[in-house]
Amino acid sequence: MARKSSKQIWWITGGLVVLLVGGLFGAKQAGYIGKPKTTEVEYTVVKKSDIIERVSASGKVQPEVEVKLSPDVSGEIIALNVAEGDSVVKGQLLLKIRPDNYESLMARAQAAVNSSKANYEQTKAMVAQSEARLVQAKANFERNKKLFADKVISSADFEQFSSTYGVAQQDVESAKANVAAALYNIKSAEASMRDAAENLRKTSIFAPVSGIVSLLNVEAGERVVGTSQMAGTEMMRIANLADMEVRVNVNENDIVRVSIGDTAEIDVDAYSSSGRKFTGVVKEIANTAAGLASASSTTSSAASTSADAVTEFQVKVKILNESFKDLMSSRSRKSYPFKPGMTASVEIITERKNGVVSVPIAAVTTRGGAQQVIPGSGPGTDNGQAAEEDDKKPKKQEVIKEVVFTDVNGKAEMKEVKTGISDFENIEILSGLKPGDRIISGPYIAVSKNLNNGDLVEKKKEEPKKDGKKSNENPN
Repeated sequence: MARKSSKQIWWITGGLVVLLVGGLFGAKQAGYIGKPKTTEVEYTVVKKSDIIERVSASGKVQPEVEVKLSPDVSGEIIALNVAEGDSVVKGQLLLKIRPDNYESLMARAQAAVNSSKANYEQTKAMVAQSEARLVQAKANFERNKKLFADKVISSADFEQFSSTYGVAQQDVESAKANVAAALYNIKSAEASMRDAAENLRKTSIFAPVSGIVSLLNVEAGERVVGTSQMAGTEMMRIANLADMEVRVNVNENDIVRVSIGDTAEIDVDAYSSSGRKFTGVVKEIANTAAGLASASSTTSSAASTSADAVTEFQVKVKILNESFKDLMSSRSRKSYPFKPGMTASVEIITERKNGVVSVPIAAVTTRGGAQQVIPGSGPGTDNGQAAEEDDKKPKKQEVIKEVVFTDVNGKAEMKEVKTGISDFENIEILSGLKPGDRIISGPYIAVSKNLNNGDLVEKKKEEPKKDGKKSNENPN
């Protein structure tokens, strides 16, 4: 029994081995095992197309000219003649500050001028008196000089007349100096009066430019602070809402492609629902990064700012009036379609090329190429001579090249290309491809990372599209 049972086990084991070997052979013949790994890819054909290179940015709509009004004198607003949104013309009276104190200062300054003028006249009269005494003293001196020569009078008497004559001369010079001082006092008093008159004049605020009162911060009865050395209370803003611009911040990597005069497409959020876009032109590009000037004036603690901070430059894009002329004519009352502070997105057209060889931007990727020998610049060490020798040694650096993948008999073949400008979909091919070439364009992860030269590829199978809750193939 034991021998019979052992034979059965061997027969069963042998049968299982035969079945396993047969199954493996059949699976291999069917291609289920042992088949090299292939990557499913998408294809596209190189063609010619129009490429418009754009730089996108967002910002705020602001008037080209906006004047902030602050008073030069302090006081209470006793009259406010405008409201926010009113149109004003240059020279129009906007508001008045209580002038009582400045009128008193003006009257005091006028009195000081009159007093100085009276003192001036008095000093002139003193000059005349001094000159008269000088004439008399000179005559006495000349007459007694002859008497002293004839020894008629004593030397003591002659010295007295000589001294009187000298004092009279000094009195005249002193009186003339007093006249000059009185004249300067008049000029000083008149300057103080002009200053008082100017302060009195500044209690009336007039419009410096024509435009719209875009912002009003004060009401009648409020007190405002004003100084001539610095800006005081901001009372209102006057802007020309007919000439508007969008101020955007452009990344430092894109700013080098933006030039004065570039056209732009402007999408104002307030008109996005209607799909309306406006045309603009780049009118100004900042030479200094936004925030750099203020950062340089802060304390040293600001030096801890993260190095990852994005550097941006302000660009001003003028909104061309022709692009919103119809909105102006369609309004029943005199108003403007844009208001300061509206959010807008701008696409600056930096370059345009028509009919150039192009491929989808996702089809182009980068791969490491040959190593290029460059002059050594290794880090120094404490060993001076060894560090110097190490610095002089040539270093090898991998050269990154732009490539696309083509399908050659079911295998991916890497092809180096040179690219030009790009838009959101396509990129220009300067060399390496020609129209009609068939290249691999996706999936993105395969092209950008996984695919290598010589990998087996096949066309990706299209999956049936889902329509609602049903998972059937789209008949189209």
